[in-house]
Order: sequence, then structure tokens, then C-alpha cells
Amino acid sequence: MPQVRMRVNGREVSGEVEPRTLLVEFLREHLGLTGTHVGCDTSQCGCCVVHVDGRSVKSCTLLAVQCDGAEVLTIEGLARNGELHPLQRAFHECHGLQCGFCTPGMIMSALELLQRNPSPSEGEVRAWLEGNLCRCTGYHNIVRAILRAAEEMREAPQPAA
Repeated sequence: MPQVRMRVNGREVSGEVEPRTLLVEFLREHLGLTGTHVGCDTSQCGCCVVHVDGRSVKSCTLLAVQCDGAEVLTIEGLARNGELHPLQRAFHECHGLQCGFCTPGMIMSALELLQRNPSPSEGEVRAWLEGNLCRCTGYHNIVRAILRAAEEMREAPQPAA
């Protein structure tokens, strides 16, 4: 079996995996990082979004072996020293979640948007989230949370996640 090594949430990790092991499976089953959710297994819902080398990706579409040597950031890696990331805090404060299943993927997707565009419009946020499905909220509070986090992040820039 192939051996994979990567840096996940700032920590060097490695493990033997079947060649067909998806990144989401490696994160959840091998590393115990269950914040990354498995939703549809078809790359439609966005529940499994993580960052690989600084880009948001659907981890159900990548094999763990494809990420050998990569830098991976999951929802568990956003909080610093017990402090929630501004996106996590804004989702909580703006009630940008109901059941919470889509929330990690929404936050990880939104993080790349805000890194690329610190001042997105409501329309830009909605367009960016097209690959993330929420079956509960109707997106209004999700968009509001992202816009609030953007404002906070502009006022007090965050260290690189």
C-alpha cells in the first residue's frame, strides 16, 4: 500500500492508504478529523470542502495519494489558541447554520473567497457558494455571516490559516 505524507492543520502526518482512498476518508478515518463531512460522494454538495495548498477543493474528488506532500487545512485548523476564526464566529453570531452539516464546507469555501476578495458583494458571495448546498437555511444568514466576517477580517487581518 502507498504511504502518504502531508501537513494537515500545521501538523506533519503520514499513513498507509489504499490507492483508491479519498482525501475525505483519510482525514476522517485515518486522522479522526470528522469536521469535514461526507455528503453526496458526487462532488455536488460541498460538505467536504478543505484547502489543499491554499485552494478550496472538494475532498471527495481527490485521492489521498494525490495530496502526498501537500498542505491541507480543515475546519479544525481554523481556530487559533481557542479563538474561533472570524468566519466561524460570524456563522454562530448570524445564525448561518441550522443543522450544521454544510457549515464546515461553507466556511472553508468562503475562506478562499475572502482571501481572494476581501470585500465581496452579496452577489459575489452567492455566486461563489454555488457549489455548496444547504438544505435548511435558504442562504440568507450564510451570506450575512460571510459579509460580517469579511468586514471583521478587513478591520483586523488574520494570520494565514
